[in-house]
Amino acid sequence: MINETALLESRTLREGVGARTDVLDKVKVLSLLPDGMHVTTAMVAAYFNVTAETVRQLKSRHLEELTSHGVITLYGADLDEFKRDVLSRYPGSYPQPRSSLTLYSRRAVLNVAMLLRDSEVARQVRTYLLDMEYIARTGSAGNSGQRPSAYPDDLDAHIDRRITNVLGKAVVPMLNALIETAGEQRRDLISVREDMRRAQRRLSQHQQRLYRLERERGQRPLAGVMAAMDAMNWREFEQHVAGLLRRDGCTGVRVHGGSGDRGADITATAPDGRRIVVQCKNFAPHRSVWSGEMQKFIGTMTLHHAEVALYVATCPFSQEAGAIAVQAGVTAVHRGLLEAWSAGTALPVLRRGAL
Repeated sequence: MINETALLESRTLREGVGARTDVLDKVKVLSLLPDGMHVTTAMVAAYFNVTAETVRQLKSRHLEELTSHGVITLYGADLDEFKRDVLSRYPGSYPQPRSSLTLYSRRAVLNVAMLLRDSEVARQVRTYLLDMEYIARTGSAGNSGQRPSAYPDDLDAHIDRRITNVLGKAVVPMLNALIETAGEQRRDLISVREDMRRAQRRLSQHQQRLYRLERERGQRPLAGVMAAMDAMNWREFEQHVAGLLRRDGCTGVRVHGGSGDRGADITATAPDGRRIVVQCKNFAPHRSVWSGEMQKFIGTMTLHHAEVALYVATCPFSQEAGAIAVQAGVTAVHRGLLEAWSAGTALPVLRRGAL
């Protein structure tokens, strides 16, 4: 099993488990801003019980890594837009930033947990994360004679099985032995034994219910094309977009991903030979792609000598971001267009001879 020190020291290991953001809420509820996607520096500090300055110093030391996982700093028009569209929904609940605002995605918060040494909450997140990863890799619940779990990522079910196993194989037999030799405490011990047996039965029933619910959830079809994409993580979403490019006749489709892509998640060649560069963002539907994010991608176009630039997102584009995309020749594939593309309608810009 990976140890905690290795996780703190190895970015490669952190990348390998960076998508398991669900562990955050299992250790402590992470409060989000009204957009449902981000937290501020102060909110990150409150979650880990550290100072905001500690978080800022960590960000400064690991800026490139944290940026690749969703840390952004808003200025100017982007900041004004975020305050208007998000913070204004709950006036007075959040401090109004003056010149800039740094935002962390859930993935970035998990990344902080894997870097922050002097926080008990961060340590608990790392421990939970490594336990989940071990169970997922081995498919083991600690007893080779038990039926493997249909949902090995669920550590709660694993704990239930461990407790049930301890009660059945250790606690109850020990009480039986005490009852055989006890005198006046015999009645109390019998009562305790019955309590243990009831707890064991309840845990077993709870485990069976969890198994049944997870199996039913896995068999339930997703409602529509976009529902399927909303359920994807970022890696799956990039693979989905790559599959659409291949379906429409593009060749040399390569998914880069990670922090070394220099801003290009996917590169490919169009049917007529033009070079394609794609940025993928699987944001929540109520989120918007902001102008600063679009401007950053425009720099990527030049770096990769793009002849066709696609910014594919599971959400809308802000008005300013859309205007910048038109001016720079970027095809902004918003949620509605993405749904049509996924359902079989080819993007006009990919057709042979398209301008």
